[in-house]
Amino acid sequence: MAVAMTVSLVMTIDVTQERGLSHLDYKYLDGAPVCRFPLFNFLQPLPMDWMYLVYVVMFLGALGIMLGCFYRLSCLMFVSTYWYIFFLDKTAWNNHSYLYGLIGFQLMVMDGNRYWSIDGLRRPSIRNAHVPLWNYTLLRTQIFIVYFIAGIKKLDADWVEGYSMSYLAHHWLFDPFKVILPVELVNLLVVHGGGLFLDLTAGYLLFFDATRPYVFFFVTYFHCMNSQLFSIGMFSYTMLATSPLFCYPDWPRRFFAHFPGFLRAVLPLTSPDPQPSPSCVYKEIQSTSVERQETPPAAKPSKLRFKHKLAAIFTIIYIIEQFFLPYSHFITQGYNNWTNGLYGYSWDMMVHSRSHQHVKITYKDGKTGEIGYLNPGVFTQSRRWKDHGDMLKQYATCLSQFLPRYNISDPEIYFDIWVSINERFQQRIFDPRVDIVKADWSPFRPNPWLMPLLVDLSPWRTKFQEIEGSLDNQTEIVFIADFPGLHLENFVSEDLGNTSIHVLQGKVNVEILEEKKNFSLQPGEQIKVPAGAYHKVYTVSEEPSCYMYIYVNTTEAALQENFTKLFELQELIRNGTETEPLPPELQPLVAADLEGAEVNATDPIVRLFLKRQRRMKEVKKRREASVLERLERFAVKKYYTIRRGFLMTAIAMRNLAVGLPPLEQLTREVAFANMKEPQAEANQDERLKDEVGHGEL
Repeated sequence: MAVAMTVSLVMTIDVTQERGLSHLDYKYLDGAPVCRFPLFNFLQPLPMDWMYLVYVVMFLGALGIMLGCFYRLSCLMFVSTYWYIFFLDKTAWNNHSYLYGLIGFQLMVMDGNRYWSIDGLRRPSIRNAHVPLWNYTLLRTQIFIVYFIAGIKKLDADWVEGYSMSYLAHHWLFDPFKVILPVELVNLLVVHGGGLFLDLTAGYLLFFDATRPYVFFFVTYFHCMNSQLFSIGMFSYTMLATSPLFCYPDWPRRFFAHFPGFLRAVLPLTSPDPQPSPSCVYKEIQSTSVERQETPPAAKPSKLRFKHKLAAIFTIIYIIEQFFLPYSHFITQGYNNWTNGLYGYSWDMMVHSRSHQHVKITYKDGKTGEIGYLNPGVFTQSRRWKDHGDMLKQYATCLSQFLPRYNISDPEIYFDIWVSINERFQQRIFDPRVDIVKADWSPFRPNPWLMPLLVDLSPWRTKFQEIEGSLDNQTEIVFIADFPGLHLENFVSEDLGNTSIHVLQGKVNVEILEEKKNFSLQPGEQIKVPAGAYHKVYTVSEEPSCYMYIYVNTTEAALQENFTKLFELQELIRNGTETEPLPPELQPLVAADLEGAEVNATDPIVRLFLKRQRRMKEVKKRREASVLERLERFAVKKYYTIRRGFLMTAIAMRNLAVGLPPLEQLTREVAFANMKEPQAEANQDERLKDEVGHGEL
């Protein structure tokens, strides 16, 4: 099947990208104290050089599937190593990573090497042979499920009301829609309404000849936009590659038949008559004598054998299982949090967005009673543990094993994590009074220390928009909801002047620790809290309390005011209207356009201003770059990423074959592999994304 070749090509590229071959040494940190999150706790990564070998096997397997070379063996190589990597790290799970594993498994039992394959050259009996219809049925149904279940999951009230992905409406990709619609309607109708309609209907409409060309256009546009909106690796290109599955099976023959004759020697066969396959069942075709003379001989009738019945049973069971899994969360209840199940097989793509306001990890020495605090994320590279009870349990267990190295005996670990989901109040997701090390957790029972999502407070989101709209650009606001009997301990930075607490619902007591004073607040009342000091907010009502912090970042406001004055002065200098001599600390403004001008600035504000100007100039240059320049930048970046992956793999294979070289040689080899593209820094792209609020190609 031609589609199998295209999809496996995407999988091959994905090994070096999202699977992590290019940064494998950073991901697994051989020998370092790292907390990991496998699906099964007995799964552990191999030593670093052996992990590179696992990736080599996976890469060669994907390459073999693409070329149709030793097809079954290649499928086994890819599937076995892929699912090992997949189960090894739950924090990397997402829907498309799960989809790759499913497609790899499906290809293993299919006849994907019948057309334009190396196996076809080695074995003429399978070359250009028919492929059983159940192969197409399975793949088409899988892609249909991806679209349709994603649409069903988007019938969630948060998505329909436009709260799930509201920030996307401000992205530059939606600027054409903003010409005729306000941002609010772009968010509601285009982002959420359009996504819902496409997911619900695309899977159906791709089956019909009359609608397929139009759906091709819209799904192509949709996936190309997603490739720019989200960091989802090769998923967009995978979905594009699977779209031709819904065409007639002979579309590659008809497509390549339009090429010039001198190219057909290196192109796939365009013969309209594939040879019969023993994997297929043929019925006897009754025809007249004239028809027998005019048509080529048909395949001989064949009987339904056991393997055909087995294939039919497998297809039915697999499809039922795929429809069942997204709704199987009543079985694996321990993985349910505010959203159901292990993220990755539910197809609830982009239905939930989260923001974390406050994360505190407290440890208590089991022998001395000493209390201390840990930096959130210590001993781990992931942040997804903050939203999943199963990962939090694994993280706490890991911390309890590492902390004794730092003279902390029998540690108790407490987490206070505040999350907002789909623009609701910031609230606790787990009970901060529970020692997670000793807490019970089972994959088949509800998590007892999960705090409920305060869905009854969801209507407040409309009020949030009104309140935020009444504030000026320098004023920030955070909405908080807390449970009866709990309290929030907070520190107000000295940068945050004029910070006040306004009660919206319930009753709270505010304790100013430094002043040793307590204040009781009712709905509608407020209090100013001092900067540079701790305070506690106790919920004393029987119902959850709701309040908001309103504050101004005075340091940032002053900085922006200074930037405005420097920009105005810079414009006067460029226009020649500034006649008075500049003091020495402002002299670098004259040479602002020169490379490295900020280095010569002695005033820190001037230096920061010039650095910001340079970054904005780079952003503007990137935005105004031509298509060819963007493609060149994209290709160069990918080249150095893939280059590092292959060079580090070569080093690891050499180490396995002949042993480690001297340390100096190994250092030089790794430095050569780490070489970046000219005139680029390792984190330049991330800095630019932060500057403008989004990333570009």
